[in-house]
Amino acid sequence: MEFIDFKNTFDMLTRTVSRHGDSAAFKWFTDDGQTEQASWDEFYAQVRQAAKSLIHLGIHKDDKVTILSYSNYRWVLTDCAVTAIGACTVGIYHSNLPDDCQYIIEHSDSALVFAEDQTQLTKLMQIRDHIPAVRQVVLLKGDPPADAPWAMSYDQFMALGDQVDDVRFEQMAAAVTPQDVAGLVYTSGTTGVPKGAMLTHDNICFTAQSVYGSAKIEDGDEVFLFLPLAHVFARTCTYTSLMVGSATTFTRSIDTLAEDLKRAQPHWFASVPRIYEKIYAKIRNGVEEKGGLAKKLFDWAMSVGQQVGQCKLDKQPIPAVLAIQHKIADKLIFSKIQAAFGGRLRWCISGAAPLDPTIAQFFHAAGILILEGLGMTENTSFSHVNRYDDYRFGWVGRPGPGVAQRIDDTGELLVRGRNVMKGYYKMPEATARDISRDGWLHTGDLGQIDDADFLKITGRAKDIIITAGGKNIAPARIEAVICESKYINQVFIVGDRQKYLTALLTVDIETVPAYAQKQGIAFSDADDLIKHDDIKTLIQAEIDAANAKLPSYETIKTFSLVPEFTIQNGLLTPTMKIKKNKVMQTHQDDIKALYPGK
Repeated sequence: MEFIDFKNTFDMLTRTVSRHGDSAAFKWFTDDGQTEQASWDEFYAQVRQAAKSLIHLGIHKDDKVTILSYSNYRWVLTDCAVTAIGACTVGIYHSNLPDDCQYIIEHSDSALVFAEDQTQLTKLMQIRDHIPAVRQVVLLKGDPPADAPWAMSYDQFMALGDQVDDVRFEQMAAAVTPQDVAGLVYTSGTTGVPKGAMLTHDNICFTAQSVYGSAKIEDGDEVFLFLPLAHVFARTCTYTSLMVGSATTFTRSIDTLAEDLKRAQPHWFASVPRIYEKIYAKIRNGVEEKGGLAKKLFDWAMSVGQQVGQCKLDKQPIPAVLAIQHKIADKLIFSKIQAAFGGRLRWCISGAAPLDPTIAQFFHAAGILILEGLGMTENTSFSHVNRYDDYRFGWVGRPGPGVAQRIDDTGELLVRGRNVMKGYYKMPEATARDISRDGWLHTGDLGQIDDADFLKITGRAKDIIITAGGKNIAPARIEAVICESKYINQVFIVGDRQKYLTALLTVDIETVPAYAQKQGIAFSDADDLIKHDDIKTLIQAEIDAANAKLPSYETIKTFSLVPEFTIQNGLLTPTMKIKKNKVMQTHQDDIKALYPGK
C-alpha cells in the first residue's frame, strides 16, 4: 500500500476534518443514560482551543503532560491538543496506586497533570510533595474542592485559550516534526520497573495506516472503545479511527460495558482476551444451568455453526442442507449472542495477550469473528493481525504493511518498521539491548513463520522454564489449557530448575461459589473456599483433565490455591498481567510447600 507522509498527528487530524467535518467523530453516554456527540469540526475547534490553553499554562515543545484517567472524550481531546503543539502525552491507568503514579510522573518529568475526577485528585494530593515539577492539575470531570487551589476544572482550563492568539498556536503546530515524541507509554513492569517507550508522531501516523491496510474498515463504520487509553493498544485504535474518520463511542465504565456495547452497535472493536473469556464463560454457564432441551438445542446449533465455520476457514461452499440448518440455528441461538454485541458487529480484534483458540472458534461458530493480532508498547502496539478474509485460530496473522519480521537463531521474533519506538526515555542501555543497530526490535516472543508469512507465537523467551531435567517449557500454552476450566481464574506456573511443574491457582469468583452452594459448603468469601478440601478436590479434577491434554513433562504435579492476583494487592499490572517476581516473593512459602524436601 502507499503511505501518506503526515507531518504529525495534527496534520492527520486536519486532513480528516476536511473530509468528514460535520460527521460524528466521538460519542459518549451521560450519567442519565443520554447520548452526546461531537462532530469532527467541533472536535477540531476544541483541540485548537485546548492547545492554546496549554500554551497559556506555559507548556512548550517536548514538555510532558500526564493524563491520569479512564478512557473518555476529554482524554482524546487533551491528547490531541498536547501533541498538536509538540508536547508529549504520558498516560497513567486510572487503577494505578499512588506510588505507581508518583514513579511515572517523576520519571517522565511531567509539568502538568490531567486527572479524571476527585478520586484521582486525591491520589495526587497524597504524593504532591514528591512531584514538585507539576505546576497544575486539571480535572476532566467536576470541580475541584475549594481547598485545592492546585487544581482547576476543565471548563476553567478551556477558557484560558481565549488569551492566546491563533498565530502562536499555528506557529507551534507547524514546528512539530515526524520524529518528535508524541507519547511516553510506560510498560507494565511485570519483572521490573516500568520503562517509558518514546513513540513519535511518525510511529503513530504510520501504525494507523498499517492497521487500516490490514483491516476491513468501511465508510460510516462506528467503533466502540472500552480499553484504557493509557495503554497504547487503545490509542492505536483511536488514532486509526481518527485517520479514517470513523466515529468512536466510549463506554461509561467496565461495569456498564455490556449495556453500552449493546447500545453503541459498533461495526468493530478491540479487546483483550479476558473480556471474550468472561462472555464465553457466562454463556456456557447459563446453558449448563438451563440444561435439558435448551442445552441440547444450543449444542446442536454450535455443531452446525462449527461446520459452517470450517467451510469458511477452508474457503469452501456451504452445502445446501447445512445452510438451511444454519439459518435455523442463527434465528434460535446465534442472533441472541450477536444482539449482545449490538447486532452490527462484523469483526473484533483480540490483542495484548494470547487468546485461547477454543474461545475464538466458539464465537466464530456463533457468527462473531475475532481476529487475533500481536503488538507491544515498543512497536506502537501493532505488528501482526489476522485478516477479515484470511485468518487462522491460534495464529496472530501476517505482519501489517510496512512491517518486516524474522525469527533469529534463538527462536525469538524480531520486527522492524516505522512502528518501532524511538527508544526508552532516559534508558539508553535498555534501548540498545532491545533494538539492534539496524533497527530490529527484540519482541521477547518465541514464534514460527510459515510459507504464507503467518506467525504463530509459541512462548515468551523470558518466561521459558528450564526444568532440572533440562526440558525447555513455555508456560503460556499450559496456562491456556488449564484456563479452559470454568472453575479456574488465574494460573501461575512454577518449575524453573525443579524436577516437575506445579502451579499457583486462583478460583473463579462466580462459578466456584455457585458450586459450593449447590454442594452445601458453608463459606463467607472466596478465601474460605480455597481452604476447603471439597474445593481442592474439584480443582484437582480440573487439573487432571488438563494434564490429559499435555505431554508428561508439561503436566502439573500439584498446586496451591491462593487469593486472587489483583492490582490492589500489587500482583497484577493495570494491563492484567501477573507480576511474576512479586508473586514469587509474596507466595514463596506456598511455593516451598509445593516442593517438599527442597
